[in-house]
Amino acid sequence: MNSFSDKNGMQQNRKLSKKDLEKYTLIGDGKDGEIYQITDNKCVKLFFKEETQKKELEALQAGQSSPVIPKLYGFGDNYIVMEYITGISLARHLKREKQLTEELTNKILLMLDELKKLGFTRWDAEVRHILINQEGNLKVIDHKRAFTSNSPIPTKLLKGLSKLGVSSVFLEHVNKLRPALYKEWIKHK
Repeated sequence: MNSFSDKNGMQQNRKLSKKDLEKYTLIGDGKDGEIYQITDNKCVKLFFKEETQKKELEALQAGQSSPVIPKLYGFGDNYIVMEYITGISLARHLKREKQLTEELTNKILLMLDELKKLGFTRWDAEVRHILINQEGNLKVIDHKRAFTSNSPIPTKLLKGLSKLGVSSVFLEHVNKLRPALYKEWIKHK
């Protein structure tokens, strides 16, 4: 596997510090870490806790055969180098477009199917963690709870769609595309 360390003089499994990444652009941050773009197609996520890195790494490794999971390029004790997704989050897309098409709903359902197929117990995703790449395909980021959370319905997704005012349209599309799934979700809602 290509690693971040090969190109930048850092050894695989070494810990990174913020100082190691100061020449790169910070593209995201949250309670678990910071993400820096290191090349046109790669980014590195620097984790605040090694335990969180291990959980996310396990999910990324399990998902390497999937088109909805970013490619994994390398990792160390407190970081992961993965595919940089050029695109927009589903949340931003919906804020901009102010509508949710049946086609996009179908892509979301296929994405959820894919996460289940990978064996993730959390096959749900937040709207801000679903990215639409330049080809219009969906990619899911932030998988630290992939094997530790479990819900019969995509609660986080539905909550995010509700905040954006499109959950009822989404559910209408789900009812049309997959009536059995719709009935299951409504039963648990």
